[in-house]
Amino acid sequence: MATNITADLGKFVSGLRYKDIPSAAIPVIKAGITDCIGVMIAGANEPAPQLLKATLAPAGGPATLLFGAERASTLDAAFINSTAAHALDLDDVSQRGEHPSAVMVPAILAEAQVLGASGEQMLTAYAAGYETCTEIVRRDPDFHHNKGWHPAGIFGAIGAAAACASLHGLDAGKTAIAIALGASQSAGLTSNFGTMTKPFHAGRAAHAGVIAARLAKSGFTASPDALEHPPGFLHAVSAEGRVDLDSPLEAGRNWKLLTIGLTIKKYPLCFGTHRALDGMLDLLKASPISPDDVDRVTVSVSPRIITLVRNHMPQTGLEAKFSMEFAMASAVIARRAGLGELQDDFVRRADVQALMTRVGMTPEKRDNPATPGYAIHDRVTVQTRDGRQLDSGPVSNVRGGPDLPLSRDELWVKFEDCVKLGTSTVPARKLFDALMDMERLAHVREIPGLGAG
Repeated sequence: MATNITADLGKFVSGLRYKDIPSAAIPVIKAGITDCIGVMIAGANEPAPQLLKATLAPAGGPATLLFGAERASTLDAAFINSTAAHALDLDDVSQRGEHPSAVMVPAILAEAQVLGASGEQMLTAYAAGYETCTEIVRRDPDFHHNKGWHPAGIFGAIGAAAACASLHGLDAGKTAIAIALGASQSAGLTSNFGTMTKPFHAGRAAHAGVIAARLAKSGFTASPDALEHPPGFLHAVSAEGRVDLDSPLEAGRNWKLLTIGLTIKKYPLCFGTHRALDGMLDLLKASPISPDDVDRVTVSVSPRIITLVRNHMPQTGLEAKFSMEFAMASAVIARRAGLGELQDDFVRRADVQALMTRVGMTPEKRDNPATPGYAIHDRVTVQTRDGRQLDSGPVSNVRGGPDLPLSRDELWVKFEDCVKLGTSTVPARKLFDALMDMERLAHVREIPGLGAG
């Protein structure tokens, strides 16, 4: 007999209080929120959020845009800020390619400014949205990318709806309606990866979450079984149709913030390149070689990643985000793969273009049981012109992941770099410290940059 997933999630979210969240999950949430705001500030001047802002032409309102002087309606702020947070592909990632923070954090911040929420309420909203998303994802063993779906878009709208419902304090019935409304706004195609439309998916999902909660609060209706109904959300987006409709709800019992958590990205490229980048950079430290020494680079990754990193000879920074060839070339030539390298001029450099032709991928078909969809390990080998073969060895864990988390100091280094890249005048250290201790904040206005209006 099918579980009442939509209704049960409504009960979980409406009943969740800050005291119910495991204490070990709070640092995970704070890291996600803090990192997201840093990458949002860094991404503020990217074409995608700037063109979206120009098109929406916000005429002021209660919510802050991009931690700057401009303000907008809650809906527009969530839309624009979330697009900026995902524009650089430097935001965090969770199971099956979700990008929970880039969607939920801008929605939470924008709505919190209207509601006057406290730090504890915002942390609770994040937990509600995260656990709602992971509850839905766990019910399908297959990969939504394989059907062409972008998880940030299809699950993000539901997670943001749950988070905003939590902030509004909706009852169980109205929370379930908000979740169902979020599900009907789910969208995002992997065929648009490498373009401005990918961060648009996140922005649209954040917008969807805000409007879903507000409509539910006003009395709007939706199906109480929108997720589990035979032609409902779970079946509609499933790659193979092998969805679990029967197991009881795990949200609030088996906390995925503890068992899955977040991966804070070190590199502003598709997450599928990260283990290989760790392997290549470690290899180069152990065996310093020049680009001219390289005859051939071979990267062993899962077939799914080979499909995702589809741009084999990128010509722009956006295209390069989804190119293993570029990731390896950047690591060898610049000894890094950061925001400075994801510029059109660097991507088109003759030495970068030449080295990309000497990079190839081979499929590693053995799955990692801990992270389905990823290979049991990635591996980088370099054949040099003088006949040597250099080997990274198997790379199973990624830096910034739950098994190798970034320290507070490492988070600060990334945050400071992001704020320097942006145009926000909010003092980076003051903002970072407030966010990393946000459970102590009585009101959202105590976050630097959100005090006015």
